[in-house]
Amino acid sequence: MSYILALDQGTTSSRAIIFDWQSRTIADAQKEFAQIYPQSGWVEHNPQEIWETQTQTAIRAIQKASLTAKDIATVGIANQRETSIIWNRKTGEPVYNAIVWQDRRTSAFCDEIKKTHADLIRAKTGLEVDAYFSASKINWILENVPNARSRAENGELCFGTIDSWLVWKLTNGERHLTDVSNASRTMLFNIETLAWDDELLKIFDVPRSILPQVYSSSEIYDEIKTPNELAGIKISAIAGDQQAALFGQLCMEEGLSKNTYGTGCFMLQNVGSKPVKSRNKLLTTVAWKIGDRTEYALEGSVFIGGAVVQWLRDALEIIENSRDVEALANSVKDNGGVYFVPAFAGLGAPHWNQDARGLIMGLTRGTGKAHIARAALESIAFQTADLLDAMRADSKIELKELRVDGGATANDSLLQFQADVLQIPVVRPRITETTALGVAYLAGLAVGFWVSKEDLKNHWQTDRTFTPRMPQTKIKEIRERWNEAVRRTLDWKS
Repeated sequence: MSYILALDQGTTSSRAIIFDWQSRTIADAQKEFAQIYPQSGWVEHNPQEIWETQTQTAIRAIQKASLTAKDIATVGIANQRETSIIWNRKTGEPVYNAIVWQDRRTSAFCDEIKKTHADLIRAKTGLEVDAYFSASKINWILENVPNARSRAENGELCFGTIDSWLVWKLTNGERHLTDVSNASRTMLFNIETLAWDDELLKIFDVPRSILPQVYSSSEIYDEIKTPNELAGIKISAIAGDQQAALFGQLCMEEGLSKNTYGTGCFMLQNVGSKPVKSRNKLLTTVAWKIGDRTEYALEGSVFIGGAVVQWLRDALEIIENSRDVEALANSVKDNGGVYFVPAFAGLGAPHWNQDARGLIMGLTRGTGKAHIARAALESIAFQTADLLDAMRADSKIELKELRVDGGATANDSLLQFQADVLQIPVVRPRITETTALGVAYLAGLAVGFWVSKEDLKNHWQTDRTFTPRMPQTKIKEIRERWNEAVRRTLDWKS
């Protein structure tokens, strides 16, 4: 019997999961890595630590399952998307740390670009001009690392999102590539022509020579050369983590939608084989390409989702473990009038305000840490509701349910409040690690492990459905207060 290995390289940890043909988890391993904050608004990762933690978890998962590389039919890679690395083409040494998607150092540069090129960039890429995406991060490295630009123009350097970096390392520097889903998040890729765009490269002053080749999301690219414990395994899928989760939730039909609760929150809706241009500041992105068929998604991105719980743990120290937040929040009957907008890195969709900063409103002498914890959890649900409102307006589709995944979905209270705020059922699948599952599906399809997408539909199973309980009049009241908190956040000037 053979198995699929999924590498799930996330913002705060690297994970590896082994699945069998019935989509059951055979073994997994996970390891956190350091978050680097050189100054306010800057977020970096050590690329070498990403590589080491990801390969260590892959090897560990195989060992836990008492398998060897020969038992693995193929591997798929899902990754945090816009995070950007530039490295030496000969030595493989990064010229600078990975600049993470949350990083805001290029906000002013993006504001200048936005003044003259916002409409063109939106039309070509489906994206809003923002420091979130890779293009401005690449420009910053080329401009600020000594000799980086001249070396790039001389063909000495490679750029890649995390998937490209891992494939480069796994193939011992032989392959420099990405897939369409990750390319579509760089702000340099034309989602209509499915190619790097010379006009965009000129706007951001990025040399074409540093860019990877772009492939589909499901095909055999090569096989692993290093480390030895993984050598010989075919690499046959790459997908950005959110697109992988959409596939893992089997949202393969137009209108099906999912929301992932991770470091941020990401709602995606399958819109079919033609891109839908948003009028409500959502993003249009490539979902995946399989064979000759490309499918697109509307996406709403919340920068701070589950990360707000990490903030309660690490900055305020009001909980010891992230899992403690549910009990703390449930120790009070409601939020006590406290509303928390966690705009630590600005606000994403549907506001796209790079200058917004976090706000806690409604504090009284009676406010305790439990009220703040509850308001923090509720902020995740409120931000998701704002995304869904924008998505309804763009797609004209009324959702019958929202499929959810990610670490925070273990929190039943959050999902019940989410169903209340949305006023539609929220469905948690039995396997909530749908990012890894989705890229496993894409990899398995490429090598014939699974025959077709239809073959996969019997694999999806519901764990629990949360249905609305709160009266609509109450929902209207609390959402009005949330909207007031957001307005005040947007008015903030630092």
